[in-house]
Amino acid sequence: MELSLTWKDRLFSLSNGGLLILFSLAMVFPIYYTIVLSFTDPTEYYTRDLILWPHHWSLDAYRYLLGNGLFVNSVLISLFLATVGTLLSLLVTGGLAYAISVRRLRFRRTMMVMILITFLFTPGLVPLYMVVRNLGLIDSVWSLILPSLTSGWYVLLMKGFFDSIPDSLEEAARIDGCTEISVFWRIIIPLSLPAVVAFGLFFAVGYWNTYFNAIMFINEQNKWPLQVLLQNMLVDPTTMGGGENANISVTMNRQMPTETLKMAAVVIATIPIMLVYPFLQKHFAKGAMVGSVKE
Repeated sequence: MELSLTWKDRLFSLSNGGLLILFSLAMVFPIYYTIVLSFTDPTEYYTRDLILWPHHWSLDAYRYLLGNGLFVNSVLISLFLATVGTLLSLLVTGGLAYAISVRRLRFRRTMMVMILITFLFTPGLVPLYMVVRNLGLIDSVWSLILPSLTSGWYVLLMKGFFDSIPDSLEEAARIDGCTEISVFWRIIIPLSLPAVVAFGLFFAVGYWNTYFNAIMFINEQNKWPLQVLLQNMLVDPTTMGGGENANISVTMNRQMPTETLKMAAVVIATIPIMLVYPFLQKHFAKGAMVGSVKE
């Protein structure tokens, strides 16, 4: 038997729905406005105060950015960080997590203690900078990868997922003649695909959004990752070659507003991560719960 809702219940539901719609619009509108402004024709931008829907769509901002060597170079550097950095981070994190999950490993508890110490004590920025400098990694893209290869938290989370795999599978593989490396690649990794995808997504987003380490270790402009270049574009419109009036010349003697360039750069920097999520969603939901439940 269904209970009839009172007018107070209906009013409460309508109020909640209205507030959620307003909050959703408040979050979606900046994204919508960014995309719309990036496709706005330069001439129309100067003649209208607020553009909610362009009368004339234009790809001039994207053509300029993708034809600018500095911007393209920054995109390639960020892609290198997101791909190579993610693969190396997964290799190091997965290998270390598997090692400490093997109960017969010598000094296993000592390794666990050393990992736990990283939760309590961090070296700080000055020792980190000195290590990177003494290794000769200043102005090198490897300075953005090697210090961020893994973290104790990710290692323990992945170890929790490895612990949930039955030992009988590993023992059967060893009986068939598999070495430890073969067990890791042919048994552990395939069974841990949700965890690998989840952590890979975490690492990829982190490397793609690299900013703080880049401003510390990278001094040369042609080695900036995309996020550093984007931040400099937002602060200084002349970073991409702007003129005295903060406008950038394009073909046909037109002036490209720096605002449309900024919005186009934001869209380009956001699209890769937005495209990755749908393909990894089926693994991400399960992998995000790694180590939380153990049968």
